[in-house]
Amino acid sequence: MINLTKLLGGTPTVSQMLKAVSKKKKSPLFRACNASSPLVVFNITQRCNLNCRHCYLESKNKNYRGELSLPQLKRTIDSFAQIDIPVLLFSGGEPLMHKDIFELIGYAKAKGIRVGLSTNGTLITKDIAKKLKACETDYIGVSIDGAKKLHDYFRNLPGAYNRALQGIRNSQEAGLKTGVRFTINQINAPDLPKVLDMCIEEQIPRFCMYHLVYSGRGASLAKQDIDNAARRQVIDFLIKRALEYNRKKYNFEILTVDNHADGIYIYNYLKKKNPAAAKAVLKLLKFHGGCSAGSKIVDVSPKGEVYACQFWQQQGLGNIRERDFNDIWLDKDDPELCRLRSKAEHLKGKCGRCRYKSYCGGCRIRASVINGDFWQEDPCCYLTDAEIK
Repeated sequence: MINLTKLLGGTPTVSQMLKAVSKKKKSPLFRACNASSPLVVFNITQRCNLNCRHCYLESKNKNYRGELSLPQLKRTIDSFAQIDIPVLLFSGGEPLMHKDIFELIGYAKAKGIRVGLSTNGTLITKDIAKKLKACETDYIGVSIDGAKKLHDYFRNLPGAYNRALQGIRNSQEAGLKTGVRFTINQINAPDLPKVLDMCIEEQIPRFCMYHLVYSGRGASLAKQDIDNAARRQVIDFLIKRALEYNRKKYNFEILTVDNHADGIYIYNYLKKKNPAAAKAVLKLLKFHGGCSAGSKIVDVSPKGEVYACQFWQQQGLGNIRERDFNDIWLDKDDPELCRLRSKAEHLKGKCGRCRYKSYCGGCRIRASVINGDFWQEDPCCYLTDAEIK
């Protein structure tokens, strides 16, 4: 996750809350871990009321057999609390379709865990928003993938945009911190300015642009991804908007996800505009460490499978029905985890040659889909050879 607002001199708002690490004394389990305590994406159900074209779980509105029971979900949350995870993001499918969602949020909050909800927003009625507020949900992320016509196209449901926008309004009216998530591709790229304008008009404090990851239904959209020339133009546009919003002191931040080349691009931009700030940015990028899969982020599927990230569905690290989550996460002998936590040593091609490989690392899923090798170069790196030497 690259915070353009922060890197370009603004003040973080919602992300400051999300990235805050618990002040409690770190447990022995935390100290034993050879990676940072991870942000957890918990896909508590595969069921969803929509049928989105780029869903990485290929969710539908049906019951899926074999999903974790409430006691199993709570036991896993207990494990998360033991290692002081910074954020637990309930996702799906659509997490609001899980019958125990409010109990699960309350249970995690009682353990001292910060809780976010990743949702399509269509189910957030005024009553649901009040319930989410009552159980002290910290953040609501709503997916909006274009203006009305395009958003409804991606969601395969007429009226999805209006319902999602009303859900955002209900959430904010209830006093919940709420942001927009936008996955860019060739089809909806022209709508990017419209979505940003909508965020400003609705006083939504956070906009997060996701680069497309070729997983689930998203793999079928790979040919409709923006090319690298367009990617540079998009980041230039977001830089321009972020600087404008900073000047106007808006309570608004712009972030990008799933392409850490964005951070290096901003660093190179600042080297020309503000060299002193560029040095600080590079230190921040080094601390962040690029791709977080298997180190600072982890995914648990509806059936209990543990994955390096929510898009890494091809190869699991273990199942919480068979082993406690912490036994899986803290396993120093797991060869896959060892490679993931030393990514820079295994990268090939352009990623392997890059001087910033420990700051970025590319996306291993895109590399696998396009090049047939997890460790090959990320095809969506838009930096030139001159910029990475």
